[in-house]
Amino acid sequence: MKKLLLTTVAVACICVGINAQTSAKRRPVKTGPPNGIYTPAIVVGDLVFTSGQIGIDPKTGQLPEGFEAQFEQVFRNLTAVLEASGSNPENMVKTTVFLADMNDYNKMNELYRAKFKGDPPARTTVQVAALPRAARIEIEAVAVVK
Repeated sequence: MKKLLLTTVAVACICVGINAQTSAKRRPVKTGPPNGIYTPAIVVGDLVFTSGQIGIDPKTGQLPEGFEAQFEQVFRNLTAVLEASGSNPENMVKTTVFLADMNDYNKMNELYRAKFKGDPPARTTVQVAALPRAARIEIEAVAVVK
């Protein structure tokens, strides 16, 4: 309980510090017309916070069939957002992976691991009831700006 309380206090202090000291330094990142009412990423200080990315191909507007094809497109989309923010996947420190079906977990692990030369970023993976456009995977990230 004591460890949880300290962690909660630390996170609250970090969030308050970011809000109080850097709210004027927020920089939205534009990568093209969004598919909804959101900003693809926000840079705050030396960090970029991305919105979740699904596997929509920006050229066709279509979602590819199959989990592996969607994962690869998600990663291309995430890379494009990070690069537009002045970062890249190697600078990711935390990701959240949303799966429509936890049966895809092992395949996701295999594909995810192949994307990193060294240790992958910290990660949370959860199953959700549904994702936009019936996607099978969505990933959001926090990364350090180069």
